[in-house]
Amino acid sequence: MHVLSVSSLKGGVGKTTVSLGLASAAFAKGVRTLVVDLDPQSDVSTGMDIDLTGRLNVADVLASPKEKTVRQAISPSGWTKTHPGTIDVLIGSPSAINFDGPHPSIRDIWKLEEALAHVEDDYDLVLIDCAPSLNALTRTAWAASDRVVVVTEPGLFSVAAADRALRAIEEIRRGLSPRLQPLGIVVNRVRSQSLEHQFRIKELRDMFGPLVLSPQLPERTSLQQAQGAAKPLHIWPGDSAQEMANNFDLLLDRVLRTGRVGEYADPAKAAR
Repeated sequence: MHVLSVSSLKGGVGKTTVSLGLASAAFAKGVRTLVVDLDPQSDVSTGMDIDLTGRLNVADVLASPKEKTVRQAISPSGWTKTHPGTIDVLIGSPSAINFDGPHPSIRDIWKLEEALAHVEDDYDLVLIDCAPSLNALTRTAWAASDRVVVVTEPGLFSVAAADRALRAIEEIRRGLSPRLQPLGIVVNRVRSQSLEHQFRIKELRDMFGPLVLSPQLPERTSLQQAQGAAKPLHIWPGDSAQEMANNFDLLLDRVLRTGRVGEYADPAKAAR
């Protein structure tokens, strides 16, 4: 089971949209996937057509990461009502904010890792939609992860935010979890005609080199439309949605190759 955190250290850059795009790509590819909604806004649960009422959720899991609690807090995505596949959600909750203090204990940091160990035979891929900060929830997610993808926009503060995130990932790797590595930086909401955006992307590449992932994701309303309708991007009609679906397929391939998931688990296939 390969675990990827989707992170940003500032809100409003489309982190949850990227999580949903990768989830849609994994669903379309038939990868057994669990999406962990660790953002107290719980938007990824809503976008995956989950009824949040009356269910155990990620806050219950962080309070007590026992197997029974974990399994009761996981629900199949509503996406599976019309298309077959395994894509489940560890349900989000605004109460998760109670676990997002600035100084988590070591015990708290390992709770999500402990919870995911109970279901590791059930999934090939786990995507964690992180809180948009560097407090306890994000550190808990990273401690449970193999890789982190950092989502940013091509704006004035993008380089500083990406640099801060990469330094924090290295801090967690050295201090807590030696397996943790950055997958790279996803540049989101790119307007190709914008000279400012071109300048900022060059700035990111100059500073971070191959950690800036391709493709960069253009700004498209189809993403928000699919998300608002709680439907997977890959079934949303129109050329714009298809373009974005192809972009997320390419990003997912990078994730799966890195984690040797599914068809990439065979080193001979991974080398092709």
